[in-house]
Amino acid sequence: MTDVKKLFVKTYGCQMNVYDSERMAEALAAQGYVTTDVVEEADLVLLNTCHIREKASEKLYSDLGRLRALKADKPEMKIGVAGCVAQAEGEEILRRAPMVDLVVGPQAYHRLPAMVEARGRVVDTEFPVEDKFAHLPERRALRGPTAFLTVQEGCDKFCAFCVVPYTRGAEVSRPVARLLDEARKLVAQGVREITLLGQNVNAYHGEGPGGAWGLGRLLREMARIEGLDRLRYTTSHPNDMHDDLIAAHGDLPQLMPYLHLPVQSGSDRILKAMNRKHTAEAYLRLVERIRAARPDILLSSDFIVGFPGETDADFRATLDLIRAVGFGAAFSFKYSARPGTPAAEKTPVPAEVADARLQELQALITAQQRTVQQAMVGREVAVLYEKPGRKPGQMVGKSDHLHAVHVSDPEGRIGDMVRARVSVSAPNSLAADLISRIA
Repeated sequence: MTDVKKLFVKTYGCQMNVYDSERMAEALAAQGYVTTDVVEEADLVLLNTCHIREKASEKLYSDLGRLRALKADKPEMKIGVAGCVAQAEGEEILRRAPMVDLVVGPQAYHRLPAMVEARGRVVDTEFPVEDKFAHLPERRALRGPTAFLTVQEGCDKFCAFCVVPYTRGAEVSRPVARLLDEARKLVAQGVREITLLGQNVNAYHGEGPGGAWGLGRLLREMARIEGLDRLRYTTSHPNDMHDDLIAAHGDLPQLMPYLHLPVQSGSDRILKAMNRKHTAEAYLRLVERIRAARPDILLSSDFIVGFPGETDADFRATLDLIRAVGFGAAFSFKYSARPGTPAAEKTPVPAEVADARLQELQALITAQQRTVQQAMVGREVAVLYEKPGRKPGQMVGKSDHLHAVHVSDPEGRIGDMVRARVSVSAPNSLAADLISRIA
């Protein structure tokens, strides 16, 4: 019988990293590793890093510093660094952090079990020819009724601020048959909602019957899977919102009325400097087409303020776009230079100016979010329970529009789908009263 060993994983950043962490844990389970939430218990510690924002490396080295003392008391414990910082700074990590035993990039984590067993310190940040997904366990270790499913990785867009093309590589799409097979197996394990993932998920072009399929066609086929009640996808690029995908939002009841569609700026001058290859007007027209297909859709976005060269007029154009769209949520950040990207060589906007702009933008987004959520009060929503709430007899789940909803339901169970009437809009969630259960 395989000896039980304990694995502690810390995940930084995006949903893709959450998915990757789950798959790494599944790959290591065959070697006897079980996950733990207590780092002091671990035989293996994995830090799955993100390189998108400023100080990503500093956060990693800070965490490694805290682990140094733990490993001094427990020298047999192994420490691994995975993800995009590992991809970008593999040898530097080993140089600066001698306690690290292995470094693995996001395209090589299927080789993690062999790396763990290897003697000495190991770095694997190659972009392998083989399909890493074909080497991972077929059965997923699930914790609830929702699951992520990576359909596409990498990026060919080369936005001036972004490291993804360098850390994740070129766009690659997984074959249709494998995705449908994995989705069916997830449903057989009790999953009712699947979120399709990709750095540019709507650039999906996987090989299927008759040639390459787009994301719209893949969603239509997945909607035919019995028991798969909800579909979502993220993250999208405006230039890849093709007609069939837009139409799918109106045609498929399983495709939830929520879309994360990053725009980054409302200034055409800044969008050009970012190499986004779309204009603010094109984005607004795209929003019109999406809302024509699905009028109740909730839109969220990403914004960068303080990009090199951004003027007050550029920033005002971004605020104007936000007001024109009426977002239900957004992620906003002050520009941070990423080494190796074209924008890193440009003179940044003064920090105090960028800080003030970020606060103003976030205040506008928050006001829009509250308006959207307040409009939900009194409406019926479908809620898929994901976990118990903090209060006795309370369950928490997501609505169709991805709002967190708290429902008083002493008989509720994880995986139940219910109808509830929204009674309260809180800053980051809704409260609702149970109406009925959905089969």
